[in-house]
Amino acid sequence: MKKKRAGLSFYEPEKKKRKPFLSEILTCLILMVIASFMALVCVYFFGTRCRIVGSSMEPGLSNGQEVLINKFAYVLFVPKKGDVVVFLPHGNEHSHYYVKRVVASPGDKVQIKDGKLYVNEKPSEWITETITDPGIAEEVITLQNGQFFCIGDKPDDGEDSRQANIGPVDKKDIIGKAWWHMAREEEKMGVIH
Repeated sequence: MKKKRAGLSFYEPEKKKRKPFLSEILTCLILMVIASFMALVCVYFFGTRCRIVGSSMEPGLSNGQEVLINKFAYVLFVPKKGDVVVFLPHGNEHSHYYVKRVVASPGDKVQIKDGKLYVNEKPSEWITETITDPGIAEEVITLQNGQFFCIGDKPDDGEDSRQANIGPVDKKDIIGKAWWHMAREEEKMGVIH
């Protein structure tokens, strides 16, 4: 056994300060609650996705592709012309999601004549394809407050605001902005012909 040396010592061992066990558990619980809340917010606002039905948004979005929906985009702001939005016509929960482009907003006048889409009597910069069925837009439609005219990039290949059963889309029926599309399985595997 070693003997302790006698003499002066100016060194004092540092005492480790330990948090009480209960405090550590509480800190972990608070961090888990914050992380769970942030994950829920992210999933709610950015985690919803839908599948494209039909070919009316080609070439950008194809039948069967999935898009993520940014639900937060229109909480503070309104859709702009050119945005691709996801909506349920008349809020019908039993319908599939529609993914279309906003071509006119509240106060705009929309008409389809001679196969062309006109917004405020000017040809639309967003839809340049010839439209064979003008639907309800054969006559001038003036969009009311909170209404948007949404149409596919290939209008003759799907239903949109031209059809009477859909019509102008109310802001409250817009789920969010289509902001990220996922490649179809065939594209991922390189099997597209």
